[in-house]
Amino acid sequence: MAAATADLSKAGVASPRVDAELLVAHVLGVSRGRLLLIDSIRAGEVDRFRELVARRRRRVPLQHLLGTAAFRHVELAVGDGVFVPRPETELLAGWGVERTAPGALVVDLCSGSGAIAVSVADETAAGRVIAVERSPAALPWLRRNAAAFPVVEVVAGDVTEPGLLSDLHGQVDVLLCNPPYVPDGTEVPPEVADHDPAEAVFGGGDGLTVIRPVIALAAALLRPGGSVGIEHDDVHGETVPALLRADGRFDEVTAHDDFTGRPRYATARRR
Repeated sequence: MAAATADLSKAGVASPRVDAELLVAHVLGVSRGRLLLIDSIRAGEVDRFRELVARRRRRVPLQHLLGTAAFRHVELAVGDGVFVPRPETELLAGWGVERTAPGALVVDLCSGSGAIAVSVADETAAGRVIAVERSPAALPWLRRNAAAFPVVEVVAGDVTEPGLLSDLHGQVDVLLCNPPYVPDGTEVPPEVADHDPAEAVFGGGDGLTVIRPVIALAAALLRPGGSVGIEHDDVHGETVPALLRADGRFDEVTAHDDFTGRPRYATARRR
């Protein structure tokens, strides 16, 4: 374990000890908390652990190696072709959960793995949760994660198309979106650059290429008094709230920080 931790640390992995422990727990089929109860490891398990450490050392995402990503109270299947959900998005999901009344109609745009949609379905009595994703590579992961939640409906669609979900105009209670928002050319960690789909990460020159049409779509879909929450890059702490105000169809515009105190998502109410 010490050698694996050292190797991962040298490779620049942010949490080398935790990653090493999670990988060995995965190989052994136990929780990380039960590792102290393990007396011995078979030769084949050692080989498998070393193989996984070598891949993590090459900065393959830990979640790809484990096959799952923890998000709030659920475990999501993830792998090649889908964006790995980040802890900061749990804050936006939690905000949405708090505003979802029993029977509510909720829309999750740019759903990816379905992290937000599944969390809302798992933690509320929502009547209907619509998860929209355009990527052919991400859709199978979304469908797989949504399968256990009958209220979640998967829609293959592009959030930049004005006619998306036109049959629901003025009916949605809560709309949530974690769009691609990193400005093009921004340096990102190897796990993101080499493994997350670029279309799920980068949002054009200013990072707002998808956010702008999402705001217009939210205004069309939400009922009066409905709520919208949009995640954004930490350089957009003033820009996205300003875009919501400039639309003219929202009030109660509020900026929110993430766990580190950086601007991370903006919320508003449909007038």
